[in-house]
Amino acid sequence: MRWDASGAARAIAAAIETGMDFIEIALLDPASTDAALGRRLLDEASLPAVCSLGLPQAVWASHNPDGAIDFLTLALEKCAGLGATALTGVTYGGIGERSGLPPSYRELDNVARVIEAAARIAKGYGLLFGIEPVNRYESHLINTAAQGVAMIERVGADNLFLHLDTYHMNIEEKGQANGILAAREHLRYIHLSESDRGTPGEGTCDWDAIFSALAAIGFEGGLAMESFVNMPPEIAHGLSVWRPVAESSEEVIGRGLPFLRNKARQYGLIERGAA
Repeated sequence: MRWDASGAARAIAAAIETGMDFIEIALLDPASTDAALGRRLLDEASLPAVCSLGLPQAVWASHNPDGAIDFLTLALEKCAGLGATALTGVTYGGIGERSGLPPSYRELDNVARVIEAAARIAKGYGLLFGIEPVNRYESHLINTAAQGVAMIERVGADNLFLHLDTYHMNIEEKGQANGILAAREHLRYIHLSESDRGTPGEGTCDWDAIFSALAAIGFEGGLAMESFVNMPPEIAHGLSVWRPVAESSEEVIGRGLPFLRNKARQYGLIERGAA
């Protein structure tokens, strides 16, 4: 979870060993991120990267837009320094942010202001900027693809995109395929995460519906396998992960990754000869 010398080297080596096409870097603490070292290691491995984050509570966009903009400004600087193509995730709020009420007009105004500013800064670096709807237990602000599309169209920046996650969609959408269809032209990135956040293919997500919908919209964005194993306490708390979701990371990689690759090949989203 820390992108320091040892963490970066370990993650990149594992990604190369398993034949990943790219890596997603959790940029949760931008100030401690060694971007120059990370970029050198990524370049040496010829491994593209995407960065993701959720905002710390002190700078949640809904109530501290200026703080959120400052935090995202540094994160985008680090993202560009790493040579990544995009910053995405819960970029509009916190993981575990709930007011106990529906989002207010003021909260959404603040979120829109932050996203507009961040998209403008990202564009200056040549970066894309994504927003990820998450389920009602992790945020009260943006839970569905339709809500994400509405925010993107409200802001109107041409480097904004929607980032979906099959785990959250399994809770919030009236069928995961419908969420993908609602996202359509704004969808450029998707987390392929099982219903229990464990090993893909061993839960209740409707993977045929998901992949057929992606094929139907001509999806050409990033397909990112996501599972939460061995989480640090501060992240586990926000995600409400209280028990092991898989036996090991080896299980997730060894069984989940081939499952997702086979589905992607089946529906023509990656070439049949791809690793």
